[in-house]
Amino acid sequence: MIVDVFPSGPFATNAYVAACPHTRQAALIDAPPNSLKKYSAFLEEQQLKPVALLLTHSHWDHIADAAALKEHFLIPVYIHSLDAPNLRAPGTDGLPCWLKIQGVEPDRLIAEGDCLPVGELEFEVIHTPGHTPGGVCFYCRQEELLFSGDTLFKGTIGNLSFPTCCPDKMWPSLDKLAKLPAKTQVYPGHGERTTIGREQWLPNAKQIFG
Repeated sequence: MIVDVFPSGPFATNAYVAACPHTRQAALIDAPPNSLKKYSAFLEEQQLKPVALLLTHSHWDHIADAAALKEHFLIPVYIHSLDAPNLRAPGTDGLPCWLKIQGVEPDRLIAEGDCLPVGELEFEVIHTPGHTPGGVCFYCRQEELLFSGDTLFKGTIGNLSFPTCCPDKMWPSLDKLAKLPAKTQVYPGHGERTTIGREQWLPNAKQIFG
């Protein structure tokens, strides 16, 4: 798999390209502010064809460029149904934001267990509520690689104090991730990548962060 990351916007939110090297088809994962130009330059340089925008959740720092990406690349936008309302009308989640963000109608509402093909690759949707009600991770079993959004970071977890957070649902979500193979590469929504095996605290997350 071809993977590259472009930290973008005021919180250095990670925008990812995940592409099939054989078909050159690519998924764009998350749409932080000012990511369009970075995506465009990399896709052109690598001669990749974007086929979908996959959103891990609907906080504004992950969806700000969604409308621009959809319009520019003419690609469908995927998000979990529980986070779709805030994608359609950014700000309805009560999260403070000083940017004006254009709403987007999702093209597909995804759910636990859905499999999303990108060329010869396949991404499994793992519903991981907690940081948001409709937060998801995208897992490529073939490559043992996980895009974890703001559910799991290197050494920590996503903020649970925002208006629509569901703290009690975060612990079962992290339990799901803890069961993935230890060598699974984790690409988070912010910060450096890690592996499931390095995050040995995962089974005790509630005791540590609860």
